[in-house]
Amino acid sequence: MAKSEAVKDPAAKGKLKLILLLVVALLLAVGLSVGATWFIMHKSEAAPATDPALANVKPAAIYEPLAPAFVVNFNQNGRQRYMQVSITLQGRNQADIDALKVHMPVIRNNLVMMFSGQGFDTLASSSVGQEMLRQKATAVVQEVAQKEVGKPVIDQLLFTNFVLQ
Repeated sequence: MAKSEAVKDPAAKGKLKLILLLVVALLLAVGLSVGATWFIMHKSEAAPATDPALANVKPAAIYEPLAPAFVVNFNQNGRQRYMQVSITLQGRNQADIDALKVHMPVIRNNLVMMFSGQGFDTLASSSVGQEMLRQKATAVVQEVAQKEVGKPVIDQLLFTNFVLQ
């Protein structure tokens, strides 16, 4: 009979509701805390794999100079003209560049043949002609690399010194 009296007591009913409300609030707070922690932990793990800015990061550039400089002569209207070009190769993988070094005689031959076939007036008149020459030279080296190593190996060929006389 004591139980039935306690339930009928309005003060006891209010305390029971308050205790139940506090327990539910506490469970809700713990659940939210666990859920938020799980969300943040999984979000930070997935971010590097899905972040496109980080996926496109290239390895550091490696520069390999070709020595000695290339010297090519031109015969223009009975007058001898010369071009001297110092070249540096830019790549991203040292092992691939080392594999390409074995084929430097072929690369140097192809570059000399390509340089000597250019028109002196085109090279002397504008930087556009020099840029076109640089792009052609890049293509020549990448062609040899593709044939001998199986991939282009270099990103670009750079003129570090360019003299026309």
